[in-house]
Amino acid sequence: MATSTVFCVVGTRPEAIKMAPVVRALRRRRNLTVRLLLTGQHRDLLHDALADFGLRGDLDLDLMRPDQGLSGLAARILDGIDPVLATARPAMVLAQGDTTTVMAAAIACFHRRIPFGHVEAGLRTGDLGQPFPEEFNRIVAGRAATLNFAPTEGARLALLREGVAPDSIHVTGNTVIDALLAVARSRPPLPPGLPRNGRLALLTLHRRESFGAPAERVLQAVRRLCEAVPDLHVLYPVHPNPQVRDRAHALLGGHPQVTLAGPLRYPELVAALQACTLVLTDSGGLQEEAPALGKPVLVLREVTERPEAVALGVARLVGTDPDRILAEATRLLVSPADHAAMARGVSPYGDGRAADRIAALVAAAVRPRPRPRRDRAAPPFHGSVPQPAAETAASPAAQPSLPPAAFARGATAP
Repeated sequence: MATSTVFCVVGTRPEAIKMAPVVRALRRRRNLTVRLLLTGQHRDLLHDALADFGLRGDLDLDLMRPDQGLSGLAARILDGIDPVLATARPAMVLAQGDTTTVMAAAIACFHRRIPFGHVEAGLRTGDLGQPFPEEFNRIVAGRAATLNFAPTEGARLALLREGVAPDSIHVTGNTVIDALLAVARSRPPLPPGLPRNGRLALLTLHRRESFGAPAERVLQAVRRLCEAVPDLHVLYPVHPNPQVRDRAHALLGGHPQVTLAGPLRYPELVAALQACTLVLTDSGGLQEEAPALGKPVLVLREVTERPEAVALGVARLVGTDPDRILAEATRLLVSPADHAAMARGVSPYGDGRAADRIAALVAAAVRPRPRPRRDRAAPPFHGSVPQPAAETAASPAAQPSLPPAAFARGATAP
């Protein structure tokens, strides 16, 4: 029987984590050939993250350069992907999220008239500068996409407000919950060197809009928090970007209550999430992961494209004001009632079956069609795909597009 080829394009560590369940779900489908194309926007971090899910790239463009700028990176990705698409002519290309890799892959597919699927589509703050450049990247990918896989009803509505075709949008949940729950069930060990007594806070800080003065304010707040809560230990996996790394070591290096680690493998990060009392982060992914494991999140940003957890009361926007960070974190650490109110183990972002829904939609969209008669021209490509046929209620993908309140009940920690 004829098979269809689907390319999954991945450039960074977070993309690898969120795309891994999709790649595995697609490979369980008959009549699909799945190829994993790496741009190398991250290098070692990307390969390590894939290895944690038993995956490796089929083709690596290896485009990372020291101190690379956004425009140069986008140009290299476009120049690298285009000849691959021209030669292979995949039935569909998938990419996840909001990076330069995703934006460039969407443009390359648009130029070649190859159907593009955007995983985690529709997240918006309404401010092109926050997060930068991710908000713009998502808008480009969503408008170029043939299939938009929205993680929540709010993301679906955001796409509709921008004029995206309704029949291209499917609410599937977020694949990061698939990855998180699968790893959490194995109870991975904590990173070595952490104290076994006291309480643990997990800190991440790496976004461009946090560089400079905002990061300094956050790190000063963390020092003050350690002074206020003597039994607290802070684990900070420091991003390798020098603008992040140098400031972290200058302000927190050598502090007895702080462990500055390198980037964690995903199982180690999940172990830290399972063990911690509190998460302080400017990361998008941790805003999704921590609530599913019952961990309160203080979001170190002024706006978020993931408002659902804030609306549920399991995450709180605190910005980078040190007084507010100190007050909110201290309250959660000294008041069991306040902590319990946020540590409810609910997730608005999925039930662990998003990848199966996406795989069902992709398989239906790329299903081989009968060859046209020679005396009839093939119809032109108009950027739309047929919807999947109905499946049995017992199938994980029985309802590929979910009702608005599908994730309101949340996922409980394993």
